[in-house]
Amino acid sequence: MSEAVSRRRALRLLGAVGAALGAAGCVPAPPPGAQQRRTSAGAGNPAAAPAAGSAARIDALLERLTLEEKTVLLHGGPDPEPLGQAGYVPGIPRLGIPALRLADGPAGVRVARPATALPAPVLLASAFDPALARAYGRVIGREGRALGVDVLLSPMANLIRTPYAGRNFETFSEDPKLTADLVAEVVRGIQDEGLIATVKHFALNNQEKGRDTVDVIAAERTLHETELRGFEAAVAAGAGAVMGAYNKVNGVYACESRPLLDELLRGRWGFDGWVMSDWDATHSTVASIGAGLDMEMPAGTHYGAPLREAVRGGSVHEDTVDLAVRRILTTMDRFGLLTGNSAGHPAARPARDAAAGARTARQIATAGAVLLRNERGTLPLAGPAARSVAVIGPTGRTPFVGGGGSAHVVPDAAAAPLDEIRRRAGSGSTVVYALGEDIYGRPLPADLLPSAPGLDDRAVAPGRTWGYEGSFRLAADDEWTLLVHYTGKRPSVRLDGEELFPVRQGVAEQFAGGLLGHAPDGRTVRRRTLALKAGEHRLAVFAEGGPKGQRLRLRHTTKATRAADLAEAVKAAKAARSVVLFAYEDATEGSDRTSLGLPGGQAALIEAVAAANPRTTVVLNTSAGTTMPWLPRTGAVLQMYYPGQEGAAATADVLFGDAEPGGRLTQTFPADERATPVGGDPMRYPGVGGRQEYAEGVHVGHRWYDQQRVAPLFPFGHGLSYTTWAYEKLAVRPGGSHGKRSGLRVEFTVRNTGRRTGTEVAQVYVGPSPDLKLDQPVRALAGYRRLTLAPGEARRIVLDIDARTLSSWDPERDAWVVGTGRREVFAGRSSRELPLRAKAVVGTG
Repeated sequence: MSEAVSRRRALRLLGAVGAALGAAGCVPAPPPGAQQRRTSAGAGNPAAAPAAGSAARIDALLERLTLEEKTVLLHGGPDPEPLGQAGYVPGIPRLGIPALRLADGPAGVRVARPATALPAPVLLASAFDPALARAYGRVIGREGRALGVDVLLSPMANLIRTPYAGRNFETFSEDPKLTADLVAEVVRGIQDEGLIATVKHFALNNQEKGRDTVDVIAAERTLHETELRGFEAAVAAGAGAVMGAYNKVNGVYACESRPLLDELLRGRWGFDGWVMSDWDATHSTVASIGAGLDMEMPAGTHYGAPLREAVRGGSVHEDTVDLAVRRILTTMDRFGLLTGNSAGHPAARPARDAAAGARTARQIATAGAVLLRNERGTLPLAGPAARSVAVIGPTGRTPFVGGGGSAHVVPDAAAAPLDEIRRRAGSGSTVVYALGEDIYGRPLPADLLPSAPGLDDRAVAPGRTWGYEGSFRLAADDEWTLLVHYTGKRPSVRLDGEELFPVRQGVAEQFAGGLLGHAPDGRTVRRRTLALKAGEHRLAVFAEGGPKGQRLRLRHTTKATRAADLAEAVKAAKAARSVVLFAYEDATEGSDRTSLGLPGGQAALIEAVAAANPRTTVVLNTSAGTTMPWLPRTGAVLQMYYPGQEGAAATADVLFGDAEPGGRLTQTFPADERATPVGGDPMRYPGVGGRQEYAEGVHVGHRWYDQQRVAPLFPFGHGLSYTTWAYEKLAVRPGGSHGKRSGLRVEFTVRNTGRRTGTEVAQVYVGPSPDLKLDQPVRALAGYRRLTLAPGEARRIVLDIDARTLSSWDPERDAWVVGTGRREVFAGRSSRELPLRAKAVVGTG
């Protein structure tokens, strides 16, 4: 079947319902026979099923709730005692229904108080370890409960579709199976601790650019075989809530799509929790509640007075409101928020265990570290190379804990990599530091603006204002970056009459990145790079103290300061036996990347430093795939993403060989910006005229590279080790753990052939079915196993590939169909390093 035909069917499946809902006399009502369905994922999860008597308890509450009280439960509102969390839903005190506090939390609980800042989910995923994903979820779940939160707005199950997407670090992988496996375990971990997990953003919210309005067109097969896999796994794991996405899906906003929310999520998958909107992603009253959106966040623009008016006017049945309330109350009851313990009181919140959280954070950061390159024995640092080290780069001294936006967490503490490297190198070693690139700026020269005292640290008292106007002269053309650091309302800084830091549109104003948005002392930072002509320039600064007063400072960098920083770094590199250069890219919610290269002057810095000292290790604190024109000059490259509060210690552990770099890439790193699944095709990304097409079909991520025969810089699954490995004796036969002919059992041996203990991620891929007349991947990830072996040790790996993994979605049958026939199976270290291959017949029974 052609993709075009499949897309037409998808448009029918996920088509518009707004016109029908708006027709005269058409009143949204609960679907026939609507009831609370039970999920199949309760095993081992204490919050997996409604408590005994729950239905009767909810019935009794619904009988007593007024219409106004019902709608109060269906939208957010102001919190009288805020914790710094994302949202709040008032309760109904007279009926014992408590309020709900909802907090962001993809990498830790985002409230005002400190919480464990875990490594970014993409770093967790790099460990290829579902058990570790569950431990990750349990840390967040316990801390969320301890910090007063009831609902966690996590995990994010959207795929890494384009390397430009600003929130790639918040999710897991480009691969549907790996994403599904890990999302399910994070959900279970969160909910093991009694916190409600919210899987987001349903669906196809795979970029930040135009996310509020873009209409994503995806064929039915594309949906089922790629993006939806993670959400389906979360539902099967018992997720209590789902968050609808901002964007449109095949012509309809996701938050008012009946095919998505009712027919698929509830009808096909059996989801029995509640669906909330993303913040300000609700666009209607009648269409949204009729489609199955239960809760509007963060306020009641559509679900407050307009919903009550719709019920009284007859355009919405009150039964529809009751069903939405029932879903919320039933989930609350399932998690003990209505009845709690046998005494009828909500369960006591646990104490926060910061030490346990820190241990798990370090374990995950180490396990997910990906060694991309290691030439000439650059790593691990040992002998003289470990006793003379130059640390270079701003994130060597300022810890890069996490990305910006919803993923930002206030950690208890975060050590600098420089300090951890000095600690590990020992007292007899020499560890020097050079900035390399100045990201926070230096004071303006005293003779530049002699009449402007205090621009480097100006205090403005509460209720007062302060201003300055003056001029300065440049002898030659220059490139400046001007920065303002401040603690209160953003000061106005005008250069030659232009406001340098205007208020940004949307969330770009709120979210400014996890590194560049704040100085090390916590002050908010804004920056602007300008080409300045020789001659006179006028500067004006105006600041308000506000109710609490504030402090501000003005900083800058120039061509001369940048050249001096680079020269200092080169000098340090030449004097040391080894160099560890920390490079960064600061991603955030609200903005996509504009380039896959490192920002600023970092590429030139790496080139110069590596030319001065070939034993240069580049540590990447970046969000996603990065192009590396400087790669051949380096000795080693270690991908650490955003490693959380324990990232410095974990990085030192790997650099010095105290820990194995056990991570593998969960996304393909492209060799060229144009050679990606969306490269060179604006209709695929970012869209044209508000419309975007997922024309790659089922060939997402590494599947596209295989289909197009494009060589990546580093393939999916890639990651080097400090030891060497051999794969041997592959055997594949029909069957599996349940003995069914529709599955496969794959066995092979992995041997550590090196001289030290190491960790490997063995991967299995499967080729297409000759019997299915559907477009299929050249190879699809079918299974994996993380293992640690001593020198010389061998282990026989047994992986069962189930029928679902061997199936494709057939739009004509509206079902998964097993890909029967003789299929090729591959085993090895990455999607492009597969030394073992064999064939076996897949049956139908």
